[in-house]
Amino acid sequence: LFLAGKSEGTPKLQANSAAHTKEMKFRGRVLALCVFYKVWEATAFITESSQPHDTALASTRNAVFSRPQTRPGISDPMNRDLPRRSYGAGPGAIAPIGIDQMWDTSSAVTAQGGSLRTWSFATPAIDRVLVMMRTDGRPLNADIELWQGPDNTPQKMRVYVEDGMERMFSAVIDTPGGENSIAIRNTATLEFPLAAQLEADLGNDGLGVISQGMFDMIVGRIVQGGAVYTKPFAPDVASVLVSMSTEGRPLNARVELLQGPNNVKQIIDLYTENGLERPFTCIFPAPGSGNVVRIVNTATLEFPLIASVEPYTMKDPRDQMINGGFFILG
Repeated sequence: LFLAGKSEGTPKLQANSAAHTKEMKFRGRVLALCVFYKVWEATAFITESSQPHDTALASTRNAVFSRPQTRPGISDPMNRDLPRRSYGAGPGAIAPIGIDQMWDTSSAVTAQGGSLRTWSFATPAIDRVLVMMRTDGRPLNADIELWQGPDNTPQKMRVYVEDGMERMFSAVIDTPGGENSIAIRNTATLEFPLAAQLEADLGNDGLGVISQGMFDMIVGRIVQGGAVYTKPFAPDVASVLVSMSTEGRPLNARVELLQGPNNVKQIIDLYTENGLERPFTCIFPAPGSGNVVRIVNTATLEFPLIASVEPYTMKDPRDQMINGGFFILG
């Protein structure tokens, strides 16, 4: 009887146990749902902090150059949290120093057609140099190379200027590390000499002031490999600041200054081994009107660059009035 009674009651006990287990699971899920609802209700309507957050993607139009800190004691001018200086006309504006003010005829070195001139640094503390070249009004053709050690050329460019007097060439070359040399070769014939001058960045005067003003103005955009970026300028712009960099990859680009349809006034073919460590910065004089800067990323699609093209100095309206810039005589 005992065995018979146990066999008859076992299915009832198992059914009760299964029902109890299902009820406990249901109550646990309901309790978890209530807790989740309370937590969501407490945090769903909390206002976010008023502090702005940067959510820009890397492929958006605006991008900020990231230049490595190489000089101790000088803050990174590319940090967007730092206040930017105001250039141009207006209260509190700072007028950029023109490249013409940096040219010193007494220290210029003449390079005859086909000759090579080199400048070696006496101290490794020089982080960047300003390279300037001009002619007496004739065309300018030259190759500029940065040498670092034997058989190592991390940066080089080929320059063409239609009129080296009206449009003086000027570019800032970063020289981190030691054992750096600048080589300038006049690729023109003997009848077309050029004058070259280098200015070191000492951080407190001269190029230091100019380069700091340049870097404060840099805000660029992404130019994909094989893409073309053009930007026209108003007639009152006296010079244009062009800057290019990458995220650490090689930089291959062609920069042109045009005045009118297919009228090229200045060309720079650039190669940089590391566009983050050695970005490129130059100033294009823009006399007259109808000036357009065109940047071509000659690399493949895998190597984008960040380009910035902005006005650097403005023309004096009084000079335009004297030269008849406000009226066209018939």
